[in-house]
Formats: sequence, C-alpha cells, structure tokens
Amino acid sequence: MKFKFLLMGLFLYSGSLVAQQHESVQKEDFSDDWATLSKYQKENDSLAAPNKGEKRVVFLGSSIFEFWKQKDPQYFNNGSYLDRGISGQISPQLLIRFRQDVINLKPKAVIILAGSNDLAGNKGHVSNETVMNNIKSMAELARKNRIKVILCKYLPIYEYPWNKNLKGVADQIISLNNEIVSYAKANRFVILDYWTPLVDERNGQKAAYTTDGVHPNLAGYKVMEQVTEEAIDKALHRRK
Repeated sequence: MKFKFLLMGLFLYSGSLVAQQHESVQKEDFSDDWATLSKYQKENDSLAAPNKGEKRVVFLGSSIFEFWKQKDPQYFNNGSYLDRGISGQISPQLLIRFRQDVINLKPKAVIILAGSNDLAGNKGHVSNETVMNNIKSMAELARKNRIKVILCKYLPIYEYPWNKNLKGVADQIISLNNEIVSYAKANRFVILDYWTPLVDERNGQKAAYTTDGVHPNLAGYKVMEQVTEEAIDKALHRRK
C-alpha cells in the first residue's frame, strides 16, 4: 500500500513538473519591452506594402487613439488608416516605436498626438521642453523619410480623474499646444486642432463629447474625424 501511494505521489509530482516546464516555455518575457513594441509587431509584419496611390496614414499616440478604433472601428476599416495608439504611453515611448510603427509601414503621412500622459504623470521630470524634444525628433525622422507630418493640438483637459491633485492641467495643455503650433508653423507642418471644437468654458472637454473629461465618447470622435479629414487632405496636397 505504501509503495502504491509512493508511485501515485511520484506520478503527480512529475506531472506538475511537466506542466511547469510547459508553462515556462510558453510564457515569453517582455519585461525589456518598455515601449511595448510587441503590441503591433505581428500586425505590422502581416501588413502588405501600400498600393500605388494609396494614401496610408498612421495615427501615433496613446489611449486617445487606441480607444478611437474601439469606439468607431468603421473609421479605420478602409485599410489606409492605421491606428497605432497604446494606452498610457508617454512621448519617449512613441519615439522608440516610431521606426517600427511608422517609418517601416511606409505611410504618406503620420499624425502625432503626444504630451498629455507626460504631464499627467507629475513625476517632476517633465517639462514642455522634454515633450517637444521628442515631438521634434519624431517629426524630423518623418521628414527624412518623406512622410508628411501632422502635429496635434492636444484635446482640452481640465483635470485627470486619476490624479486630481495635479493642478493647472488646462494651463499646461494650453502652453504645450502653443509650443506645438509655433514649431509646426516654423517647419511648415500641418496642425490638427483637436482643442477648439471640443473645449468648454473651463478649458476642459465639453461634457457631450467625453466619457471622463479626458477620453472622447463616440460623439467626440465624430467631431475629431471631421477635423482629421481636413488636416490629412491639407497635408497630402501641400507642396514641400
């Protein structure tokens, strides 16, 4: 009887080891992937080169862009608009992703929406200058690769619901937007103004267009789609 129990114990133990070994083989370690390059890698690899005359546009940003495709997938169903938003990302992460998620996809234009998460973190190391340096690097990479640049005036935000202790959010967004506009004008980049059609009297988002004061609802995205189309058309028809 003792021998029988011993055999059963050995069987269960060996089965547990096999399961653990199988799990360790299957689970890949992405702890080194700070910019989450893995998120769109397979999708990018399966993407064919753009057809002749195709007006491919990459939307590079964070949750505002990622949630857009979830709220209104029809807008991205034409195949020429590629959503490469990743929730929570800050501007240096967008810069790291720029080659894989923009340049290698050979778009005609890129829409860069950056800065809000940098400011929302309130780590004490972020300024307009640090955000702008990353935006400038992305814009210069795009221009070098003959990709039209569209820079966004960030959506209005009065406060971040997850960090209500952070004061002066609206003023920070306004200040960053002013610097983005100034840089875009100096370099003849197209400005995509998400601020003006969405702003309320407090310099936050109009309640009718947002879910939480930061992220748009479907109605908000519909407004964004209109001004986005105008900016894309302007960028693709602008002479160098």
